[in-house]
Amino acid sequence: MLAFDAETARQLEIGYMGADVVRRRRASFDALDPRPGETLVDIGCGNGLLTAELARAVGPAGQVIGLDPSADMRAVAVARCRDVPAAVLRHGLADAIPLEDGAADGAVAMQVFEYLPDLAPALAEAFRALRPGGRLVVSDIHFDSLIWATDAPGRMARMLRAWDAHLALRDAPARLPGEMARAGFVPRDVTPVTICDPVLRPDGLAQIMIRLIVPFAVNEGLVEEAEARAWAAEQEALARAGRFFFSLTQFVTRATKPG
Repeated sequence: MLAFDAETARQLEIGYMGADVVRRRRASFDALDPRPGETLVDIGCGNGLLTAELARAVGPAGQVIGLDPSADMRAVAVARCRDVPAAVLRHGLADAIPLEDGAADGAVAMQVFEYLPDLAPALAEAFRALRPGGRLVVSDIHFDSLIWATDAPGRMARMLRAWDAHLALRDAPARLPGEMARAGFVPRDVTPVTICDPVLRPDGLAQIMIRLIVPFAVNEGLVEEAEARAWAAEQEALARAGRFFFSLTQFVTRATKPG
C-alpha cells in the first residue's frame, strides 16, 4: 500500500490543484449535490480540497466532516480549511465513521474504496451514518481503463504491475453497484470521467502518477531503480517528440439510502 506520509502529501498537493484532478473532484462534488445547512462526510479527505469546497457550499449553518487516517494528510487539510468554519477534520476510517447513526445527509469518498480489500464494511458504515434518504457518492478509478503509450511495453507492464501493489482493487467501480445494493442502498447511476492527455503536463494526472510510481516501485523493491528511472525518462522523451499519450477513467457511483 502507498504510505500517505509528508512527502507523499507534498507530491499530491502539486498535482491536485491541476485541471485533471479538478475535473475529477468537481464530478464528485456535483454528484453529491451539497445543499445549504447540510451535514456531509468526506471519507478519506486527504489534503482537504473537496472538504473545503463542500464546506463553502453548505455554508455556516452546515458542516462537512473530513475524515482521514493519515496525520500528515490531515495536517495539510487542517491548514487548508483553517478559514472555512463549516469544515471539521477528524481521524477516521471508511469502516469507522465517528458519527452517530443517521447523522449525515450525504457522504462522499474519492479514490478511497480502491484501497479496501472488502467493500462491505465501509458501505455498511456509510449506510449507518446516513439519514434515510441520504446520498452516497463513491469515485474510484478502474485501472483496466489505463492506456499509456510506450516503446517498451515489457517495461511498462512491469512498472504498472508494481503500481498495482499500492491498492487493493483494480476494479472497484465494477463491483460498487452490486455491493451498494447488498448493503441496502439504492444505486442511482455511474458516470465516467475520462482523463485523456496527449501532452505530459506538469500538473497533469500522468505526471502525478510518474512522481508517485517511481519511488514506490523502487522503495518496495518491485523494480530496479535504473529501470524505473528509464521508464520515467522515456515518458519525457515521448513528450518532447510529440508522441505522449495517457488516458485513465474514474467512475462516479451514486446511491441513496431508502427513506
